[in-house]
Amino acid sequence: MHVALLGGTGDIGEGLALRVGRDTDHDVTIGSRDAEKAQAVADDYTDALGTGNSFDGHANPDAAAKADIAICCVPAYHLTDTIEAVADDLGDAVLVSPAVGMKRDESGMHYNPPGVGSVTELAAKTAPSDTPVAGAFHNLAAGKLAALDADLNWDVPVVATDEAAREPVVSLVADIDGLRPLVAGDLSNAAEIESLTPLLINLAQHNDGMHDLGVHFE
Repeated sequence: MHVALLGGTGDIGEGLALRVGRDTDHDVTIGSRDAEKAQAVADDYTDALGTGNSFDGHANPDAAAKADIAICCVPAYHLTDTIEAVADDLGDAVLVSPAVGMKRDESGMHYNPPGVGSVTELAAKTAPSDTPVAGAFHNLAAGKLAALDADLNWDVPVVATDEAAREPVVSLVADIDGLRPLVAGDLSNAAEIESLTPLLINLAQHNDGMHDLGVHFE
């Protein structure tokens, strides 16, 4: 498969790029609003991986045009702009949203979903009507994900519009060492998954040795 990481120059993009690049034989393209920045970061990821595998970088629309799976690695407040910018280039690609809406106050982080119910559902509402949409990678600690010497033992709940959207994402997650995909139903279940992320951040803040939390179900 060809995986495009739209807005893949940030923390979650780095971790996904390095893990997919190391653990799988999928091609990875780094996307950004600026093509030169995308290529520069792709070169940095190639150097960091150091295995002979390489990444290429393009403006987000060109990255999306290559993709079988396009992952929007942007904060929730940039999600709609990013999807609208690539809408004409997605083709048959599965669009994946890992974004979570959050707000902070003196008590900590709190889940802050959009009016449609979840950020994943907002992605589906913004995407072209014939674009398959999935939600995944919501609860990953980006720092540990990008640290290739760190062993992962995380579950990744996956929600999707239908089986055609879900199965490629489940397959991709399963290909990454230390990640286990778990089918969590359709997009209406995304809010329950997204709301775990501020909880994990609050736990990490208030408990020593828990700064790289993920989720694992037994």
